Amino acid sequence: MEGSYGFQLHQSLDVDAADLRLTKQRHSAFAGSSDLHEKLQAAGRDTLIVTGTLTNVCCETTTRDAMQLNYNSVFVSDANGTRSDEEHVATLINLALYFADVMTTNEVERLIAKGLS
Repeated sequence: MEGSYGFQLHQSLDVDAADLRLTKQRHSAFAGSSDLHEKLQAAGRDTLIVTGTLTNVCCETTTRDAMQLNYNSVFVSDANGTRSDEEHVATLINLALYFADVMTTNEVERLIAKGLS
């Protein structure tokens, strides 16, 4: 809930004033939950890098919806988390097989450094 402790960004995050921030209303950041799709389209973006919690709920749902909207999706395996290793791994397998490129943080950093999407 907006204004609650769980709604706040962690103090250790480096948040720039130009960073896109939005509030989603459902598990997916798409599907009528927020204006993410419209903002990404307006900015000419075609790639989504997904990190967060819970791996097998919000992060997976957003990634699946992103693929349905024709985004190139990268799911960062060591920057998503959930309640158990089994749930985490099951999601990584499903996403890698059908919905996204699954990469580690180091792999994503190398791609960004090379200027690749």
